[in-house]
Amino acid sequence: MALHLQERKVKMVIDGMTGVGKSSLVKIASGKFRLEPYEEIFLDENKLLHKFFRDREKWAFPMQINFLTNRFRQYKEASKISKVVMDRSIYSDDIFARMYLELGYLKTEEYNVYHSLLQCLLEELSPPSLMVFLKVEAEEAVRRINARGRAEELEVEKSYWLQLHNFYNEHYSRYQEGKLLTLDVTDLDFVNNERDRSYILNEIEKAL
Repeated sequence: MALHLQERKVKMVIDGMTGVGKSSLVKIASGKFRLEPYEEIFLDENKLLHKFFRDREKWAFPMQINFLTNRFRQYKEASKISKVVMDRSIYSDDIFARMYLELGYLKTEEYNVYHSLLQCLLEELSPPSLMVFLKVEAEEAVRRINARGRAEELEVEKSYWLQLHNFYNEHYSRYQEGKLLTLDVTDLDFVNNERDRSYILNEIEKAL
């Protein structure tokens, strides 16, 4: 029961599809609500993500376990800070694992081992006070990924992103771990448009 005290909770997690603007909103929200920004730290010493996209069936399991353990450590560390806003978290890790299971990248036995470990780790944590899910239409998600132009993302086929989009929506349609705020940002530009930014921040403030 290590972190089940109110003062040990992460205040807010911002989640959503790749390219939706999570990191940008973390920076904006941290300033508005006086929270410590905690961006996802990508530790991949064995280059498993790179290997995964070249042989998905071979590398899906070790890559997913690597992501899971990294996200557990990061969330646990963020919980010690308490007044923090995180970019993604362990509470959405299963999105990718379930997708890889359905696509055949993970064997059923591998997913079962992964899921058992996930449940054990979650027992040691408390969910955030507020989960903010940035929802976006599928084609807009792909457009934003292409627009930011990261080489490793541009190499990934469009169908992968469309599948991931579906799994994100499905995951948050059944999220029950704590308070959830879903914001449709398909037609919003909260980075460059002050009106859009004010709307997003007002919605978050009402939910906190």
